[in-house]
This record gives sequence, structure tokens and C-alpha cells, in this order.
Amino acid sequence: MPHNKTVLVVMGVSGSGKSKIGKLLSKKLNLPFYDGDDFHPEANIEKMSSGTPLNDNDRKEWLIELNKLALKNKKVGAIIACSALKKNYRSILRAGMGNCMAFVYLNGTFELIRSRLETRKDHFMPMDLLKSQFDTLEPPSNEISVSIDKSPDSIVKDILKQLN
Repeated sequence: MPHNKTVLVVMGVSGSGKSKIGKLLSKKLNLPFYDGDDFHPEANIEKMSSGTPLNDNDRKEWLIELNKLALKNKKVGAIIACSALKKNYRSILRAGMGNCMAFVYLNGTFELIRSRLETRKDHFMPMDLLKSQFDTLEPPSNEISVSIDKSPDSIVKDILKQLN
């Protein structure tokens, strides 16, 4: 990578395109991709599947696991998709990473993301939880931020431009 960020965390609310954009970045940068959803403990998945939002305690163990993953990939690089909704969640993810981690915020309106979720299949999180995610969201400052109202390829180009 031409920049000093070896681990990129693609963040945003559910339905913002974290997995899709993360996988595209992974191909462009030739880095492994990890979907944060795959690291949720079963209890979190059950809670979200039942329509109950996760609280800070629910997320803590999950965020610590993702931080361990980031630290393991610090030298080789990785793309990690993770909601990272709050500043303190991002602090947990960044622990021990120094300047080697950047967050890529996929920024979209409630209406746009709701329309995406309405057509989404095979995901454990019900659409009802979108409002709670927007309520929880603390948009990052001084991080890469891209609007998701364009094609995935255009979004990736915007991200790569901001990285360089």
C-alpha cells in the first residue's frame, strides 16, 4: 500500500455496503477481507435476530476480537468490515495499532439505506434495528468518509483517492 495504513476498517450502519465495498477494496489492494459479522458471538446474533439492539456490553467482546484480528494483521494488512458506530468502539478497535489503522465511513441517508435493507436477503439483522443504529452512530471526524449514493466502483475509487 502506498499509504501507511495497513488495516482499513470499513464502517457504517447495517446496509451501508461494508461487506461489498470491503471485498472490492480487498481485491484492489490485494489484502485479506474479514467480515466483522462473522466474529459476533452467537448470543449477539440471537439478540439481533429477535429485533433487540445490542448494547455496549454486548459489543465489547466482539470489538476486542476484531482488535485482536487487526493486531494479527498489522504487518501484512487487512480490510475489516465492522459497524464501529461509536467513537469508543473505534478506540477499542484501534488499541495497539498506532497509526496503522484507518476507518472508512460509508455515509448514507436513512432513506437510502432503508431501501437497500428492504431488498436484502439472508442477513440476521432485521430492518427494524436500522433506526437504533442511526441513533447510536457517532460519525467519525478526521477519517475517510465517502457517500454511498453512487456505484460501488465509484465508491472504491473515492476511497483509494483519499488513501493516497
